Amino acid sequence: MIYLEKENFKELISKGNHLVDFYAEWCGPCKMMGPVLDELDDKINIIKVNVDDHEDLAREYGIMSIPALKFIKDGEVKEELVGFTPKEELEDIIDKL
Repeated sequence: MIYLEKENFKELISKGNHLVDFYAEWCGPCKMMGPVLDELDDKINIIKVNVDDHEDLAREYGIMSIPALKFIKDGEVKEELVGFTPKEELEDIIDKL
């Protein structure tokens, strides 16, 4: 799991499959997603983006509610989810990528 610290986001997502988690420390549902994402860490590259620290990315990707999950393949968003999502549903999307 990668916590985005620098502005290398575009480079990180340019190749391969990624699950980008837009979250905030104060967000209750985001905290609930944490353990679920931990269980998927071996299935897909997970990048966590704190919307308070990276407001520009949140704006660019149209984040209006969190947690917001973006499934990205080779730099292109393939699937999007908002709110708490069960592990099984996330696994189905990962399998489709």
